[in-house]
Amino acid sequence: MANPIIKLFRTKIYMAIALLLLLLFIGVLGFRIMSNYTWIDAIYMTVITITTVGFGEVQPLDDVAKIFTTFLILASVIIVGYALSIITEYILSKNDIEELKLKKMQKKIDSLNNHIIICGYGRNGKQAASKLLAYKKPFVVIENDKEIAEKDQSETMPFVVGNANDDETLFKAGIDRARTLICALPDDADNLFVVLSARQINSKLRIISRASQETSYKKLKLAGANNVILPDKIGGDHMASLVVVPDLIEFIDNLSIVGQANINIEEISTEKLYNTDEVKTIRDLDLRKKTGCTVIGYKNGNGEYVVNPDAGIKLLPNSKIIVLGQPEQIQKLNSLYNI
Repeated sequence: MANPIIKLFRTKIYMAIALLLLLLFIGVLGFRIMSNYTWIDAIYMTVITITTVGFGEVQPLDDVAKIFTTFLILASVIIVGYALSIITEYILSKNDIEELKLKKMQKKIDSLNNHIIICGYGRNGKQAASKLLAYKKPFVVIENDKEIAEKDQSETMPFVVGNANDDETLFKAGIDRARTLICALPDDADNLFVVLSARQINSKLRIISRASQETSYKKLKLAGANNVILPDKIGGDHMASLVVVPDLIEFIDNLSIVGQANINIEEISTEKLYNTDEVKTIRDLDLRKKTGCTVIGYKNGNGEYVVNPDAGIKLLPNSKIIVLGQPEQIQKLNSLYNI
């Protein structure tokens, strides 16, 4: 939506253009009628009169035509001066407004903490941003293309325009306060450089990087990336799986983890389920009876996963459980535990 001040200036510009066209029309018509000029001569006389270039008359003017020309010159000075002032003011104000918008956006970014930074707003970057928006996670996008940034930025999707390879740009995005960095640049070398820089600036940062070539996988891991994703490899594996186990893959594809009304899988910290001072088990929580959800996974504090955990497994502090259920069951679970 355009800024109200910009809209006001545009209205004034349209008014100035309308006045100039009206002045041109009156001048042409006046010279045509009063001096019996041809249409071409009338247009020529009107233009040189309005612009005050000082060229000679096409033919001598009588007294009435001279009076008309005098008023035409005075009117043109006022209207052209008005139009130039409006256009100049519009250009200067637009620059000021853009600067204010940038300052406001930077102020919002500076207020973020433990947020996520996405480097690159291409295909993978857009997908990451879309999912983070669905989960209402705070994030910042670094994009080198100013037009893309201006088109897609909003209150919920702040952009930093610049090269992610520059430390200054990373600091503008709050790399020192961020929790996670997603490198979604199209070039593996650029991703590698960003990972190296980010790891040096923030050693606690979780870094997820995209890679186009399998040879880049180890390099990115050595540079400090916690996870390296190969989109092409994942896509190929997925297509092959649709051939080998089509029904299973189709079932998994139908499971949703994004959105408010169609979530089927949820990851929950044990601290949100009960007071971990007294350790409980999955059986003690009895989520199946309370909400209808089934616990299908457990992740302990060391990051180790247990698939289909036993009901007697202890839910220790800093651990998580993964539950599966119908959307209404997941909603009931979230409502019951204020998640």
